[in-house]
Parts: sequence; structure tokens; C-alpha cells
Amino acid sequence: MTQEDAQLDSLVRKRIRALRVAQGWSLEELAGRANLSQSSLSRIENGPRRLALDQLVTLARALDTTLDQLVANAADDVVISPMIDVTHGLMRWPMKGDAGMSVMRQRLTDPPPDNPARMRAHPGREWLVVLSGTAVLMLGHRRFRVDTNQAAEFPTMTPHAIGAEGGPCEIMGIFDRDARRGHQKAAGADGTEADCGGFQGAGDQGPSGG
Repeated sequence: MTQEDAQLDSLVRKRIRALRVAQGWSLEELAGRANLSQSSLSRIENGPRRLALDQLVTLARALDTTLDQLVANAADDVVISPMIDVTHGLMRWPMKGDAGMSVMRQRLTDPPPDNPARMRAHPGREWLVVLSGTAVLMLGHRRFRVDTNQAAEFPTMTPHAIGAEGGPCEIMGIFDRDARRGHQKAAGADGTEADCGGFQGAGDQGPSGG
């Protein structure tokens, strides 16, 4: 066994024990849920027993997790640098736990359009928080004022746009897979949006089309 394999082996054993303790279960309780003997589970947690794939699958199910999460390598990058779109004033961070999710940050200076015909609509949901200043969220003809440290969440099938009120504002949003795809298709169709997962590529001076 290589040093890397040994480290992962030790990590998996620690995870099993930590998840069991977090559930408030004794060795006997988890062993019963995983159809293992108490002594076998003790050896799995403490090292003498070899880790078998079928047992890991059963233990993952009993601990309400997945095999992938149970054996994930801790050497994966923890700190993630943003992908920067200088033209549109955007920073984007992918969420490794869910490849369909993205986190975006953008500075806005202009108010949003008030005409729904100039707004975007697509499948999905979006969530945003105002980091500084005041944002205005338009959902069709409805207008919402979102101040610093306030958040908004909405279905994106409603025509929507985001802009600033009374000066520049900075927002951060989380977008699901459908929302990202909706904006990618819009970008390919008319070239007016960057591949930004939800914020309009109108530049640092423009509103966001969500």
C-alpha cells in the first residue's frame, strides 16, 4: 500500500467513526444497520480489518451518505480561485460538490430595465445577496428593493433583471444548473450575455438580466 493509499484508508476509517458518533449511535447500533458484527465494525474503524468495497457501500447507505463522499480524497483543492471576466465585471467560482452550481459576484451601476420585454426568463432558480449598496430586482412588473446584507431567491421562469439604485452595488449569487444553461443558451443566441451562469454580461456599468 502506497503512502497515499494508507492516508486515504485511515481517513475513511475516521470518517466512518465520526459519522457514527455524529448520529449518536453506538458500535452495536451501526453494526445492526449495516448487517455487520460489532467486532467487525470495530476492526473497520480502528484499522486491523481490510476495507472491503461491499462493506463500504453498506456502511455509506447506513450512514446516509454516498460511497463517493465516504472515500473522497482529502487532497482535493480546498481553496478555489475565481474565474474572472474583466469585460463584464464578473467573478465565478464553481462548486465542486455540485458541478451544476456556480457562485457569481458582480458590480452593478445602472438601474434595471422596467420593461419585461428586455428581461430574461429561463428554467431554474437564482439566489443573491447584496454585499454593498442597494440593488433593485425586477420580476416582471414587480419591483423589489434589496439592501446590503439582504438576500433574494426567485424562480427564473419569471422575466427578471437586477440593477443598482442610488449608486453602485455589489451582489453575489448562487445559480443552479438550469439557470446556468438558460443563460448559456441566451449567450449563444444573441451574444449579449457572457457565460456567467445567471448575471447579464452587460459590463460593469450595466444591469444584470439574471
